[in-house]
Amino acid sequence: MSDPFESWREEKRSAWLYRVVAECERGTPRAALFDELAQAADDQAEIWLAAIAQRGDPAPAPFQPDLRTRVVAGLTRLFKPSAMRSVLAAMKVRGMVLYTQASPHPTPTHRDDIGKRHRSGAAGNALRAGVFGVNDGLVSNAALIFGVAGASPEPSIIVLTGVAGLLAGAFSMAAGEYVSVRSQREMFEYQIGLERDELEKYPDEEAAELALIYAAKGIHPDEARRVADKLMEDPERALDTLAREELGLNPDDLGSPWVAALSSFSAFTAGAALPLLPFLFGHDHALVASISLTGLGLFAVGASMSLFTGRHAVLSGVRMLAIGGAAGLATWFIGAWLGVSLA
Repeated sequence: MSDPFESWREEKRSAWLYRVVAECERGTPRAALFDELAQAADDQAEIWLAAIAQRGDPAPAPFQPDLRTRVVAGLTRLFKPSAMRSVLAAMKVRGMVLYTQASPHPTPTHRDDIGKRHRSGAAGNALRAGVFGVNDGLVSNAALIFGVAGASPEPSIIVLTGVAGLLAGAFSMAAGEYVSVRSQREMFEYQIGLERDELEKYPDEEAAELALIYAAKGIHPDEARRVADKLMEDPERALDTLAREELGLNPDDLGSPWVAALSSFSAFTAGAALPLLPFLFGHDHALVASISLTGLGLFAVGASMSLFTGRHAVLSGVRMLAIGGAAGLATWFIGAWLGVSLA
């Protein structure tokens, strides 16, 4: 269970930020929702205040938002809540899901549909990340190899440089992806843990918040309350739904940092190995073969990107070939210039 003082402070901070969002939404139906959520957060803060008094601890000083909260509020006023939704959600401001998805008519089985759409989106994101990982490895290592080849045509130096570039880039990408996904997962788990504590402490208030969000999506208030009450009959299902609807999270798909790291490592390695292969196998015309393989890889990656951009595959392939070719040509000339200068 959370510390009562910290929980009181979080609820007061949420209420303060709700009113900032409501201020930004003046003139829209969302303003009333966030005003009511602010009042609900104040009511929940009173419950924690009572718990503090019951323990015999002194009452906390009147709430004053800290610097971080004031900065987030200022940015929210400047850029609007939709642009700040992920930051606000991380600070326990509910209802941000209204800015990220359409307004469905929820039912007790609606979470299954959300999960399917989320998993479909996750699969698309994984494919996109894989394509861009291959592209990063291909362009960066090809540019490195061609730069060194311009300075020194010695195959052993090129191989050493290419292998070092491949390993350094792959491990760097994997480490960065691991830290990123791990940090995001910890934040999500923390938010879900807070939601579990609140569901145990005041289920009626949580049901009211969920009903408010459903009502804001266009459901009749009475029907919204009926659906929320029905969901609250099963605590685990209620927690799952609250995480999805209030926090915009899918508890079943928070992502594995190890899978993300290995995927990033593999994608980068696959791309970085392509321009290196002719040198590893001792091809008679290794540089020419490397340039050819790199060109084919760039075109294939560009064509694959058209799956996400909607552009013509050939045009996307040619554009990627031109961009990667320019990078490789630039590094070759720089390498040649440095080789002459150093010699």
